[in-house]
Amino acid sequence: MKTLTRLSLLAALALGAATAHAASDRARPAPCPKDVPTDARCYNGQDSEGAYYWIAIPRDWNRVLVMHAHGGPDLGPSTLKRSQADLTRWAVTVKAGYAWAGSSYRRGGYGVTMAAEDTERLRRLFVRQFGQPRRTLLHGQSYGGGVASKAAELYGTIEGRPGPYDAVLLTSGVLGGGNTAYDFRLDLRVVYQYVCRNHPRPDEPQYPLWMGLPKDSTLTRADLAARIKACTGVGMPAAQRSPEQAARLKTILSVVKIPERTFVSNMNWATWLFRDLTQERLDGRNPFGNEKVVYGGSADDAALNAGVARYRADPLAVGRLMVDSTPTGRLAMPVLTLHAIHDPTAFVELESAYREIVDRAGSGDRLVQTFSDDAEHSYLSEPQYPAVFTALMDWVDKGEKPTPEKVARLCKGYERDYGHGGKQTCRIQVGYQPPPLSSRVPPR
Repeated sequence: MKTLTRLSLLAALALGAATAHAASDRARPAPCPKDVPTDARCYNGQDSEGAYYWIAIPRDWNRVLVMHAHGGPDLGPSTLKRSQADLTRWAVTVKAGYAWAGSSYRRGGYGVTMAAEDTERLRRLFVRQFGQPRRTLLHGQSYGGGVASKAAELYGTIEGRPGPYDAVLLTSGVLGGGNTAYDFRLDLRVVYQYVCRNHPRPDEPQYPLWMGLPKDSTLTRADLAARIKACTGVGMPAAQRSPEQAARLKTILSVVKIPERTFVSNMNWATWLFRDLTQERLDGRNPFGNEKVVYGGSADDAALNAGVARYRADPLAVGRLMVDSTPTGRLAMPVLTLHAIHDPTAFVELESAYREIVDRAGSGDRLVQTFSDDAEHSYLSEPQYPAVFTALMDWVDKGEKPTPEKVARLCKGYERDYGHGGKQTCRIQVGYQPPPLSSRVPPR
């Protein structure tokens, strides 16, 4: 059984069953990874469902636990190294006095609900071994933002009572569900193929591009990068590109509206992630469609729209992906987001999509969105993280709903201790409002 719906059902049953064996699940002491304070206590292990994890507790713990949902999704197996890398990256959390716990999830591949369940199972493990924190925050990064938004709804209330999480932080979030967040990658595949005609090549087996790649394909990431380079010159100095390469690259980037530096990575996601999502999780069904999409930005839009491949989304696949990943917007706790305005991977316009979902559900008063003048995705300037954590805690403990202005003030106060001598500064833009997603991704 490979469908997201079936996997989620099985995972939910497993989560309940795991409780019976939980007493034997104990995190073992381990040397703290790089950048984590040396006086912190660190632990790692593998939970009852096979997910690896790391835990770090600072010496002067403020009794607040931050549960971390990582980005991706990774397509390989769960590894200890995966959560270790996130602990290193967000070591600022421990430096600021919070305990940190992050799961690598039980398997690689797509599965938002599964990852939310794995995060919750780790929280329970933490409580059994280290006691109940005073507060528990849920932090989701990138794809983990979608995971955390799902977890906030799954565990927001339990039998009518408040759930285990007091508040949620979403940074650089892939928000709005997989249907919404990944549409542009189908656009990228069809526009790229129209322009370059080498993924697949004419002499290779042909397949619908929403599949990502046939199961038996031996194409590697290096192979794909070489094809992209041959067609567009990406990977070589701009001055060395032929006029034809430069023109092809301009067309693709203008139509799909992605920066050159994420061209290859987005093509990778639209190849191997699409293969995992459609063939392993959705039984070979297509959740993405572009039948009525009108593309613009090329030198000849009429020819482009007449020539690109067109696909109809399978309603069953659309529904399964929505159930697994799309939030309802019904929030039972405060949610604060932080997003780079120039995020090259998870477009800032996804914040508009998430805001619409939450407002439509009547939970708009529980959502505050903040934006930084950054052009990164994986990690923003360090002082901004303790600022948003403090703002969330004031919201939870004091009832002081934050504003972007307050987050900016808090951030300035953290620059001395977390700014690395002025190398990392606060970039909160208090008056910024993201454009609608339709301005970036053509409506379906």
